[in-house]
Amino acid sequence: MSKSLKDQLVEETLRARERIYRVNGPTALNQVTIPGLDCDVYLKREDLSMINAYKWRGAYNCMATLQNHDHRKPVVAASAGNHAQGVALASRLLGIKSKIYMPLSAPKMKQDAVKKHGGDFVEVVLTGDSYNEASDAALEYVAKKKYPYIHPYDDIYTIAGQGTIADEIVLSGKGPFDYIFLQIGGGGMASGVSTWLKIHYPDIKVIGVEAEGQASMKASMDAGKPVCLDEVDTFCDGTAVREPGKLCFKICSETLDDIIVVKNEEVSSAVETTWEIGRFIPEPSGALGLAGLIKYAKAHPEKMKGKKVLSIICGANMDFSKLRLISANHSVGAQRQRYLRFELTEGRGNLLDLLNKYFSGVSVTAFQYGKVSKGIAWPVISFEGTPEALEAMQKNLKKAGVKFEDITGQPDTRYRVINYNPDLLQNPVFMHVHFPERAGALRELLRAISGTANICYFNYVYTGETIGRALMGFELNSVNDYDEFVKKVNATKITCRPLDDLTMDRMLYSEHKD
Repeated sequence: MSKSLKDQLVEETLRARERIYRVNGPTALNQVTIPGLDCDVYLKREDLSMINAYKWRGAYNCMATLQNHDHRKPVVAASAGNHAQGVALASRLLGIKSKIYMPLSAPKMKQDAVKKHGGDFVEVVLTGDSYNEASDAALEYVAKKKYPYIHPYDDIYTIAGQGTIADEIVLSGKGPFDYIFLQIGGGGMASGVSTWLKIHYPDIKVIGVEAEGQASMKASMDAGKPVCLDEVDTFCDGTAVREPGKLCFKICSETLDDIIVVKNEEVSSAVETTWEIGRFIPEPSGALGLAGLIKYAKAHPEKMKGKKVLSIICGANMDFSKLRLISANHSVGAQRQRYLRFELTEGRGNLLDLLNKYFSGVSVTAFQYGKVSKGIAWPVISFEGTPEALEAMQKNLKKAGVKFEDITGQPDTRYRVINYNPDLLQNPVFMHVHFPERAGALRELLRAISGTANICYFNYVYTGETIGRALMGFELNSVNDYDEFVKKVNATKITCRPLDDLTMDRMLYSEHKD
């Protein structure tokens, strides 16, 4: 970074302090305990700010510099969500109208929040399928109208506004810190925070963190110049930027000590961690820095032992429906869950024998199976346990010669694809099955029906309830065995309710059916 650029950023951060602190007090800086990490962890809680994200700082500071702007004319911005909320808030507080371009895919709760924070001062324009397309539309409008553009990251005033996060960290008196892990999208927060902390804590190690499929800053660092990715993964939608800012790239090239990339499953695990340690839930990009901290600390325990380390929870604006995806992935990210596909000879008792022999110390959290062959069965079972228990289970399976493959994270597993062939099913009965959500409950069912029925379809996933729910198909030796089957089931603590006729028809549909 040139001396003039660094000096300018420092000067603007000092000016931004006065503007920002007039509007809002500092966010919390909390020490937390994360199981398995031998270091002192602090979290800067930007999710507790006025818009539940840090972006208002840069937006407000940038707009507050427009002293000669005609307030009857709007400023223009583009954002996938959090920057839009920051611009909207600044518009209302400063009395400046704004026109904000958002992609059509922007989460609805972020669209609604923009309107809530900005009120009559904001006009939202939904266009394009990504942030980049919305940004292109905004810049085209700016070129035509000559209105000010409030950049979400690549502007010295925006960067300086984000730098006030670091100023609050320094003023907290809880430093100095040995490490900070900063999530990177376009690079505005990473630029402002890293510059300020390097001045006040010269020995601090600044580690940038990017999510898989959107690591544009790392690609740019490797290339020695800003690189534009062909596409970006949007699981961490708040950091889904194809190309880092040019100013941000210059600054981060000198202030970052390293960049690491984390998987979406690791981000999901970090979200789970925040819930476990503090009962709060950030959006994926909000937990991205923490995911990097946890990954780095586990990979380098000797470096991190006893160190004072810091991360920023930078946002908590997430559609509630996304929790489903996070919940499905968090255990995989923590290396506590594995999906194994087994190859078994079709026959009564083979599945029960497998469950009884090899799965002590782990829990079955999902089951996917459909009959596709008369002789071979390929059930997919999800197991959850400690990484050590899962490793021991797989070693025991290999030692015993059990045929299986690890398909964790594969598309058919992720989307719960369950193939089955209705033509192969003999005297099938499909049922809603409810059972106590505890180890061994399903085995009781399998033992009870042994000799009378065989499983031909199984769809189960753990939901966190005290009652487990599954859709199961059973093959009976004869249609006359139905009453005996029901009698055996009723002798257990498991309840089965037949599917209605129309659902059964759909389940058993075949082009060969008369």
